Amino acid sequence: MRSGLFILFLFISFSAFLQKEWGLEYRQKVGFLAAHRGVMSHLAENQAYAGELSLFFHPKGRKKWHEACGYPSMGATLFGGSVGNNTILGTFWGAYSFIEFPFVKSRHFQLYGKLGTGLGYTAKVFSYELNPKNVAVSTHWNALICLGLKSQFSFGRNAIVLGIDMTHFSNGAYKVPNLGVNLPYLSFGYGRTIQSAPKDTLVLPTVVPLRKWLFGVTAIASVKEVFPTGMKKYPIFAMSLHARYFAKPKVGLEASFDLISKQSVQAYRPEIIKSQWDILQLGVFVGYLLPLDQFHFTLGMGVYLKDKYQPEDAMYHRVGIRYYFKNGLNTQVVLKSHWARADYVEWGLGYTFNYKKK
Repeated sequence: MRSGLFILFLFISFSAFLQKEWGLEYRQKVGFLAAHRGVMSHLAENQAYAGELSLFFHPKGRKKWHEACGYPSMGATLFGGSVGNNTILGTFWGAYSFIEFPFVKSRHFQLYGKLGTGLGYTAKVFSYELNPKNVAVSTHWNALICLGLKSQFSFGRNAIVLGIDMTHFSNGAYKVPNLGVNLPYLSFGYGRTIQSAPKDTLVLPTVVPLRKWLFGVTAIASVKEVFPTGMKKYPIFAMSLHARYFAKPKVGLEASFDLISKQSVQAYRPEIIKSQWDILQLGVFVGYLLPLDQFHFTLGMGVYLKDKYQPEDAMYHRVGIRYYFKNGLNTQVVLKSHWARADYVEWGLGYTFNYKKK
């Protein structure tokens, strides 16, 4: 998952670098550690303080989706700060790419919805001998996800920024314990546009086939560790048969039938001998797709039709990214979870049978 998110970071940053209008923004953040499990109640001791320095870009309409999404802002952010307990959790550092979609946009006021993803690092992780109270993170490197709202008051090239967001760190159940770090933050900052540019007159057509059902298959592989800590990692193999439909340049729908062979189910009630058919999970999934040219976000919910031992909930969720090549192939890095609990990261390679460049 770490390398996939880093590729995402490079992709959006490089794409944004091709734009002509750019600037810098700094935000000071204050928040707290949200103890979303009772076993984490001892961790939230202090306020969490952090700082963010962002390089942002304003695309000027060269791609079709720029106009369809209201000319969003995008760029890259450096993050550093405390998370509410320096003794057990330490400080976190990270970098992530982001995109901000405008909800309200006038001359002097803008309101954006923010989505960011990247990598975070902490020196203090779970250890039986040295740090047994850290039930939140067990790996130094973790996925960093940021979701939030940003209001901006603009005066020429200058802007005062007020924001609220949820910043999350976890390793996607690659290693346990992995309850994760959830941080609601309030932020205040200042931004300045360094270079301005007019809108592009040349608009490239979208590569997403609109108003057409696309059918395909995705092969998925992953690994997962379960309690007790320090035990073996179990392989996961899955296949998704999907149908996707893009009604508009920024609106897509997905439905899929999922076959999941999660070997970690063998560790659930180990006294029962289980065959591969016994542990096979079957499910149906429905999701929303946000296509940004060849780069897509996906978010949705599924339900198990066959789940004999039910080691988790009856429903599952997906949030992640895909990249579509023009020959019908696509790759994905998607987090599969059960509500707020990560199940595993889906590394996937897919093919769409009737995909053609428009």
